[in-house]
Amino acid sequence: MKDVEFLTVDGVPIDEELQDAGTVGPELAHLARSYRYSPRALVFRNPSSDWRLFVVLLPLASRLSLMTNPIFAQLTRAWGLNARFVGVDRDQLVYDFRALLSDRTLKLLVDLLARTEGADGALDLLFASLADEMLTVLDRRRDDWGRHLDREHRLEPGVAASLFDRATRYPDFLARLRAALRDEIVDVGFYGRALRSIDLREDAIDARITAIVEASLDPVTLAKLARSGAGKHLGCYNWLRLDPRHAAPRAHALACLPAFATFFAETLVPLDAWSGAFDDTGDDGDAGDTRADAGSPDAIADAERRRERRGQVPTFDLRPLAARQDSAHSLRWSGVLRRAIDAGQDRAVIEAIAQRFAVADNVVRRVWREKPAALGQPPTWQLAQILRRLGECGDRHWPADAPAWEVLIASAVPVEAA
Repeated sequence: MKDVEFLTVDGVPIDEELQDAGTVGPELAHLARSYRYSPRALVFRNPSSDWRLFVVLLPLASRLSLMTNPIFAQLTRAWGLNARFVGVDRDQLVYDFRALLSDRTLKLLVDLLARTEGADGALDLLFASLADEMLTVLDRRRDDWGRHLDREHRLEPGVAASLFDRATRYPDFLARLRAALRDEIVDVGFYGRALRSIDLREDAIDARITAIVEASLDPVTLAKLARSGAGKHLGCYNWLRLDPRHAAPRAHALACLPAFATFFAETLVPLDAWSGAFDDTGDDGDAGDTRADAGSPDAIADAERRRERRGQVPTFDLRPLAARQDSAHSLRWSGVLRRAIDAGQDRAVIEAIAQRFAVADNVVRRVWREKPAALGQPPTWQLAQILRRLGECGDRHWPADAPAWEVLIASAVPVEAA
């Protein structure tokens, strides 16, 4: 069997009470057992000569009795949307392969979780699926790997676009725990101890997974990323790692404009502009249209016809549309920006960003100079709205403190849209 690690949360003294049906009721006791023993991650070290690491992050599967029934296959798909499949290749680039978690693989994952005995055999079965299906597909589609480069996730819990999205991990368990408090099955003290145990265990498992992923990444690039102030942004890591010759000027641009980290990752990692608009991961080995004209109407129509033949439904990503990332204007100035950054031309970088977002140079220049921490690292479409609002404010009316920045961001980006 391959080198596979099966990660679960740690046990704590309160587990004995949480799993006692006489104390907390049968439903909460069942969910507490699922929380304690369900795997949080499957770690595959050196799965093939091309890959250093695979990590499959799993949400809590508390409805296995339904999910194992083929009639409720939609539950399995909904559960699979919260799974993550991260890969690190031999060049130490990070990939997000969630789109490759096919219905068959999700069913194998559910079967694995439903087994109380023979875990090794279940892991063998799961790895056989990964090796026989995913690795074969990836091997056939080497030119297509780039479309899966991770541009979004962060290796930090509790932040936007975190790889560790706690809200999707154990919703049934937490809802039942709150219901037990509301129904006076448990008291406030017990509820508080249970919540503290959850926080401690989630922090611990996040730290373990982070350490495993970081150990497979390039330490020099990680050091540059840390010094830039952009945080553990995997998209920015990939951007620095893709071309080590230009890693220093790219890190410099990140250090000067940390608020633009997400924009740099989404815009400057060289992916096909239309590769994320549709999910073309069928089992027929069709690599999709990866030509330079893949975004043309004819190419898109061909992709739709291929999916119709396979019974697939196109999956649209509205974020690039909201950010106008695929317009001729954006693509042109993104190219100018990439060349200016790699050449180390700070003035040209500021001018290209200002042209890209249609704001005055002085708006970008002031963000460059002041580096307002309260601005954070908003998504590209939100960043565009914020920069335009700053341009409307004039030099004398920029926010002076964190609360003022929050007010400006809220006025530029409504909560409902965010």
